[in-house]
Amino acid sequence: MSTIEKIQEELDVLTASTRKHEIILYNDDVNTFDFVIDSLISVCEHTPEQAEQCTVLVHYKGKCAVKTGEYKDLEPRCTKLLDLGLSAEIV
Repeated sequence: MSTIEKIQEELDVLTASTRKHEIILYNDDVNTFDFVIDSLISVCEHTPEQAEQCTVLVHYKGKCAVKTGEYKDLEPRCTKLLDLGLSAEIV
């Protein structure tokens, strides 16, 4: 086995073991667009444009993945979104 093949195999194992999760934000009839946009900027560190796009997707599609990463990073963010009155979960 060549060095390149061995490194690629190690990288494949490492990538497979680092499972990514997503925060899914769901549509509701309570919160305003501006509130959701501001929340995504604050909690998920979105740019204004990114937050607006996610908010539009949530409105029209019913849900949107707003943040991807490791569970330990996403859990406090999801909790903050829930505390703000938004509907979200980690998958």
